[in-house]
Amino acid sequence: MRADRVFAYGAAAGLLGDLLLGDPRRGHPVAAFGRAAGAVERVLWRDHRGWGALHTAVCVGGATGLAALADRSVRGSRAASLALTAAATWSVVGGTSLGREARAVGGALAAGDIEVARERLPHLCGRDPQALDADGIARAVVESVAENTSDAVVGALVWGAAAGVPGLVGFRAVNTLDAMVGHRSAKYRRYGWASARLDDVAGWPGARLTAVLAAVAGSEPRAAVRAWRADAVKHPSPNAGPVEASFAGALGVRLGGTLSYAGRIEHRPVLNGGGRAVEVEDIERAVRLSRRVGLLALGVSVAGRLLVNGLRAKGRTS
Repeated sequence: MRADRVFAYGAAAGLLGDLLLGDPRRGHPVAAFGRAAGAVERVLWRDHRGWGALHTAVCVGGATGLAALADRSVRGSRAASLALTAAATWSVVGGTSLGREARAVGGALAAGDIEVARERLPHLCGRDPQALDADGIARAVVESVAENTSDAVVGALVWGAAAGVPGLVGFRAVNTLDAMVGHRSAKYRRYGWASARLDDVAGWPGARLTAVLAAVAGSEPRAAVRAWRADAVKHPSPNAGPVEASFAGALGVRLGGTLSYAGRIEHRPVLNGGGRAVEVEDIERAVRLSRRVGLLALGVSVAGRLLVNGLRAKGRTS
């Protein structure tokens, strides 16, 4: 079986596994990677960019290298290759868990239990929940759903289409490491610089595809494109900006503004300023949009890989 078909069938099976089962309950490979990366950090940490770059190289290179070895070891078996691709896809995508956590917060808000909503919010993002009222929590959830649709689903599928199992695993390693050390705290401002920059590079294609697909799958495609073009560049993140702006336009809501993150206040630009304020019901709408975007991303990634490989085969025979 050709490699492009292995990816197509394996990625579809893995995404279906995520839709039906969510993340693995025990022994999650991403959690294992996090523990290993934490152990490496305890050995290497210095308040220096070079040591942080070494940490990034060891962790991302190690995870990607192991994935490449596993991929090569099963290359002679179609069934094993499919199973490995499916398992890797299931392990690295997290759309169902994202939706589950978002709905848990939304359910608490709908029931009027803001304290439970505040307790659940850290499962989605690093905002300071005690600084948020109900509307602020709802907006934080919608923004997190938008950004994590790119990070937890679309970006992984894009890199899987480009590089198979090593691409899937490598992207998740980059993204996980950025979440661990890439933020701008006093401890990680220098040490996490390399991880943050690598995450910006790795996340670039997935973020743009997410923004496009949000416009296609949303109820307001023109508004999504307009918000993306007008407001994305104002966002401090080169990848979250297009995604959150497109989601804001697609949902007809207004995102951005003042937030409290990691003990500091940030005044972020408003995205889709002509939209209305986020309401609790918009959490469910964002989750549904995220799921549609993920399914479309699978189709685009598979089609792209089949097309590229077809063109290569045609070039070799001409």
